[in-house]
Amino acid sequence: MHGPGRPGWALVRGASMAPTLRGGDRLLVLHGARVVPGRVVVARLPDGTLAVKRAVERRTTAGGSPGWWLLSDDPSVGVDSRHRGPVAEDQVLAVALCRVWPRPCLLRAGAGPGTAASRAL
Repeated sequence: MHGPGRPGWALVRGASMAPTLRGGDRLLVLHGARVVPGRVVVARLPDGTLAVKRAVERRTTAGGSPGWWLLSDDPSVGVDSRHRGPVAEDQVLAVALCRVWPRPCLLRAGAGPGTAASRAL
């Protein structure tokens, strides 16, 4: 695991982030980066699963701590906050900066399905 503010890599598995991301995509991530709504993040869901999801809004967890509501870009696939609840802020581990393979592109806030906020490098 990388420390705060350190770059790292994430591998997308599954189809829950389509059409933005696909299984096998490799992401450049920044651990400890500031999360803003619309950004793609790597988080540990309450059941312990590591997942790549979109941060939608701040919420309070069942324990009363600050957290994030994380969703899949394809709501018909995968597990997200609709199934596991808000994710504690300290469990949002990294923010995705860009997809580096196989189709390089920047991942910016608001780049969800139906938007033009992702652009090819």
